[in-house]
Amino acid sequence: MSFSSEVKAELAKHLGKSMHCRIAELAALIAFAGNIQEIQSENPLLQEKYRLLIKQLFGFEEAESAAAQKRIFSSVKMWEEETGRAALTDTVNGILMQQTCCRRAFIRGAFLAGGSISDPRKSYHFEIVCRSEAQAMQLRDIINSFEMDAKIVPRKKYQVVYLKEGAQIVDILNVMEAHVALMNLENVRILKEMRNSVNRKVNCETANISKTVNAAVKQLADIAYIRETAGLSSLSDNLRAAAELRLEYPDAPLAELGGYLDPPVGKSGINHRLRRISEIADALRGQGKGLAVGKGVDGI
Repeated sequence: MSFSSEVKAELAKHLGKSMHCRIAELAALIAFAGNIQEIQSENPLLQEKYRLLIKQLFGFEEAESAAAQKRIFSSVKMWEEETGRAALTDTVNGILMQQTCCRRAFIRGAFLAGGSISDPRKSYHFEIVCRSEAQAMQLRDIINSFEMDAKIVPRKKYQVVYLKEGAQIVDILNVMEAHVALMNLENVRILKEMRNSVNRKVNCETANISKTVNAAVKQLADIAYIRETAGLSSLSDNLRAAAELRLEYPDAPLAELGGYLDPPVGKSGINHRLRRISEIADALRGQGKGLAVGKGVDGI
């Protein structure tokens, strides 16, 4: 079963505590699914929720008689006394959603009728497909009344209200009172965040190691060039000591290398000396002809 189906299965069994909440959810089912009597069998969860609601509200499971249908559609403000017929609308009368619990129920019903959630192990995406712009705008505004940032995007002949961020999808599950699905999603989010954190640390450490290795290789090449051309004796005593230590400990980090000197120097001190050695090597290669190289130069 997909994650979206799991959420719907949980919501199909959930009932609002008050009659007005149940009416708000019933209104959403009718608005988003059309005439509930004509819903096809491929959406059994929607049918299950519809039957549960009308049984709790009116005491019957099937609205076959005209009197039963009048009771149902009158309760959701979609009945015209003049014609004696249901007047189905895409939007729901605002009087049915004055309370927070009723707005929760409305979103729950809208999701059951036209919503889906992607598998959180792959991506974060929540959407409800609406039949008209007016319906989408009403749904978006109700969702955003819970301090979220739902948006609308057209898709063929429909309008889609959607949320993209994982934290907001957690919030909307909480709003709809799909608490089991919420906990499952949070578990997935925690695992994903842990993996991402580990990957970031590994990537950072790998980059630092690569940077350190490349710097050490450059230092060794510079020292070898000076040794083969002017000789290490051309360096000041402090620079020569740093060069000889780098040759002896090619893999040592700077802080460790500085500790081998007598007296020891810190990371910045040994780094300064090795950088000066590189400048001298560059001068010998002809990249800085004006720089003098000789004993006692830069004896830091």
